[in-house]
Amino acid sequence: MTDDATRRWLGATWTFVRTALPPAPARVVEIGCGPAGGFLPALAAAGYDAVGVDPEAPEGPQYRRMEFERWSPPAPADAVVACTSLHHVDDLDAVLERIAAATRPGAIVVVVEWARERFDERTATWCFDRLPPGDGWLHRHAARWRESGAPWPAYLDEWAATERLHRGDAIVAALGRRFRTRSVEAAPYFFADLGLSDDDERSAGIALTGLRYVGLAE
Repeated sequence: MTDDATRRWLGATWTFVRTALPPAPARVVEIGCGPAGGFLPALAAAGYDAVGVDPEAPEGPQYRRMEFERWSPPAPADAVVACTSLHHVDDLDAVLERIAAATRPGAIVVVVEWARERFDERTATWCFDRLPPGDGWLHRHAARWRESGAPWPAYLDEWAATERLHRGDAIVAALGRRFRTRSVEAAPYFFADLGLSDDDERSAGIALTGLRYVGLAE
């Protein structure tokens, strides 16, 4: 994402994350905060004791520049936030076990993800028709699909297999085996890359491929 797209994404998603969290000053761990710092600035401003874990995290005392699988938390967290950081991990079950081990009983687990199996041709075409100038991941998919000459489902399945991407329904099922599910809902996913609002995508009549999950640690 561009800087503008990242800000648009974080701003639109923060309301969901904030509503799901326990009251400040709870201890919150964000997995995969990325080079932009994820929700850490918003968490700090809201009074949370928060840390972000990511190999590409920014410099700063609230960040840990490493893989979550290698990090040893100093104390159990009251909440964990994982935003688009699970669908591409090598071992989903191992990461979820680490999350369970890093949280206290009753902790909140907030996951924002992508259900790539819902990314159908109608939704892809809607996205590609609205691409702003640039060279983002959707631009690259539009060009590669055109060049491949393959039907969209075959193209998407081959790409997902090559990248070893987990399906959204598999992520939800794995979360449900380790945490007590409180809510699961579909949500907009592409709007930030397209320069649109999440409401624009929600009202477009396309598949909502975003995934928002809230669960409780046992």
